Amino acid sequence: MPRPPAHASRDGVQRGSIDAVLRTRYAGTRKLRLNYELVGAAMAPVVLVAGGISAHRHVAANAVDPSAGWAQGLLDAGRTLDPAKLRVLAFDYVGADGSIDAPIDTADQADAIALLLDALGVDVLAGYVGYSYGALVGLQLAVHHPQRLRKLVAVSGVHRPHPYAAAWRALQRKAVALGRLQCADEQGLSLARQFAMLSYRTPEEFAERFDAAPEVCNGQVRVAAEDYLDAAGAKFVARVSATAWLRLSESIDLHRVDPAQVGVPVSVIAVEGDRLVPMDDAVALIEGLAGRGRLRVLRSPYGHDAFLKETDRINALLASELFAGSAVTGPAIGVSA
Repeated sequence: MPRPPAHASRDGVQRGSIDAVLRTRYAGTRKLRLNYELVGAAMAPVVLVAGGISAHRHVAANAVDPSAGWAQGLLDAGRTLDPAKLRVLAFDYVGADGSIDAPIDTADQADAIALLLDALGVDVLAGYVGYSYGALVGLQLAVHHPQRLRKLVAVSGVHRPHPYAAAWRALQRKAVALGRLQCADEQGLSLARQFAMLSYRTPEEFAERFDAAPEVCNGQVRVAAEDYLDAAGAKFVARVSATAWLRLSESIDLHRVDPAQVGVPVSVIAVEGDRLVPMDDAVALIEGLAGRGRLRVLRSPYGHDAFLKETDRINALLASELFAGSAVTGPAIGVSA
């Protein structure tokens, strides 16, 4: 595959796209445009960072795009992912633009990464940091393209969806479908996002933030958390299409990986109280990795969203795990309180 054309770049920031042909598992062979952002010194090791299904190529503010990224703070000076020491690569997921209205497999995303690395001339990733959906994609990369990365850090994502979490997502998708039936696509997607926020966070956080008496407004009772949920829904609808969200939501539930087939060392970071990725599933993944995995446990009131909220503590875990050696000698468990 030819190298991508030159793109705007300054202060070590390259932002652009490549055209690729991807053979998908369910949507046939597709011509795609893969959008990426690469930040850091030209000769530094490359680490790919991937987030949840609403994440994108812009991880943190930089010289080309000064707006806040989806993981703002993790690339600050002195952090483990400081672009002064590494080249940090991120991309927009296949289907994130709403152009594919068919099932999308997490393995398709991994294949797309391999095509992107080919185009950028990156033989091997020094590391891959995946959070939530990004962790699922990282596991698929470690199965289908193990030669392309040296170490995987999987945060709040494992080898299979938990049935409880899949049920949450199924109800969210039904909210979108109901909105479409009522010619109210945005309202349906907003409601789905609000349901999702309840699954991302914990009852403990809601008890602390929204422990106030309800109000009666225009003859209806309104509870304390509704303003927060409404704002989350409106923000999401403004930047994500219903088709993109539906297909990437389904992609989580299609995800399956045999841990025995994972071909690189993996550090699994699990969060106590994560309602979508329970601790038992993280332990099952470690057991299935049979000596190639290491488990770190984070205690946080933010549940599944701890990666986005606990910047200092996540950075400390990345510092100990990302370049902890080329091999993991055995199943280890550490707890970060």
